Amino acid sequence: MIHKTIKLSGLVLLLPGLLYAQNVKKLSLSEAVQLGIENSKNLKLSQNKIDEANAQLSIVKDNALPTAKASFMYNHAEIPTNKLSLAGADPLTLPKRADAFVGTAAVEELVYGGGKLKYAQETTRLLTQVALLDADKNKDEVSYAVINTYYALFKVMQSKKVIAQNLESIASQLKQAQRFFEQGIVTKNDVLRFQLQQANVSLTDLEAESNRKIINYDLDVLLGLPENTEIEITEPTNDLKITEPVSTYIDMAMANRQELKQLEIQDKVAGVNIKSVKANTLPTVGVGANLYYINPNGSFIPSTNEYLMPVTVGATVSWNFGNLWTNKHKVSESKVQQKGIVIQKDILSDQVKTEINSNYQKYALAISKIKVLQTSIEQATENDKLLASKYKNNVASAIDRIDAETLLYQSKINLELAKADAGLAYYTLLKSTGKISQQ
Repeated sequence: MIHKTIKLSGLVLLLPGLLYAQNVKKLSLSEAVQLGIENSKNLKLSQNKIDEANAQLSIVKDNALPTAKASFMYNHAEIPTNKLSLAGADPLTLPKRADAFVGTAAVEELVYGGGKLKYAQETTRLLTQVALLDADKNKDEVSYAVINTYYALFKVMQSKKVIAQNLESIASQLKQAQRFFEQGIVTKNDVLRFQLQQANVSLTDLEAESNRKIINYDLDVLLGLPENTEIEITEPTNDLKITEPVSTYIDMAMANRQELKQLEIQDKVAGVNIKSVKANTLPTVGVGANLYYINPNGSFIPSTNEYLMPVTVGATVSWNFGNLWTNKHKVSESKVQQKGIVIQKDILSDQVKTEINSNYQKYALAISKIKVLQTSIEQATENDKLLASKYKNNVASAIDRIDAETLLYQSKINLELAKADAGLAYYTLLKSTGKISQQ
């Protein structure tokens, strides 16, 4: 019985660890981006807009099909005064009641409408492309949001690693200081200084852990994961070298930015709209066929020669030639609107160029910072070793020893943050070219 109790107690102790392991998900940067794209509610809304645009295109195409309609009517008449005499002629006697069936069927087709149906289809097709580009833009935004949050979590985790190393080193220094104090080599004040340093670094670790939990939660939401999932990230790998001039990235942006492509399509839509407005001055031609069924004898299925069924075929040509002098201002308005789109594209092109150059320079600066910080770590390491030796030989004070160690670990943290900033700057540059989701 005691043996079973021990087993049960052990299981209870292991249970929290097992539950925790079930809520840990290891993700690389590319896996996180893919998961964010798959679960993004914004992208699902974008897809819904694409489906809506495709449905609208199908509706416009249906407008080119013939129209057809049919109707059938039954009339019943009661005639209380059914005799009629005119100018002394023999009276005309009508039945006291009458029934009649009348049916019609018609088919009509617009043969030529000045090209307006064709222009409507072309406009709708172009607007469908705009919806597709809008979805691509949202995909880039989702990808960048995931990358940004992933790097934020990476920065916190790297900081926590350095902080853990710092705490381990401080604990070792504290033991050494306590041993020196016992031997009478240093004062109690030196021990207190190391304890104070340990407390300050522990507070920094608590703040880092709080930030980690906040960022982890945000990433869970972005990726569509359960909100209690602990995300274990891998170190993002980037080729931290600029091998292309800024002009190459500008050319990439000119060819790939969705906003520029959308304005190009809007320019085409405006051109089609001008043609559609001009088509108002052209005549329209339509053909149609009508079938009539007239049955006045009251019987639903009449005998032979007791009903009529004429068929008519006709063509209609109509021309509102008043549009020849009232339509020109509408054409002018459409041309002005198209010119405005061209100006918008020129303005956006300039903005994209400045954005690319800014992001390019920030990325170059981030790479340069890494090189400088790597050198500073080498210097800080040598300084730390020198002060550690001096402190052991009672040549340097505890303050000097702590300052050297703090400087070294701060340099290490700064390097990790700089690497993360450089990686994010790289993706920011890619985003400004419109190609981040293609990576």
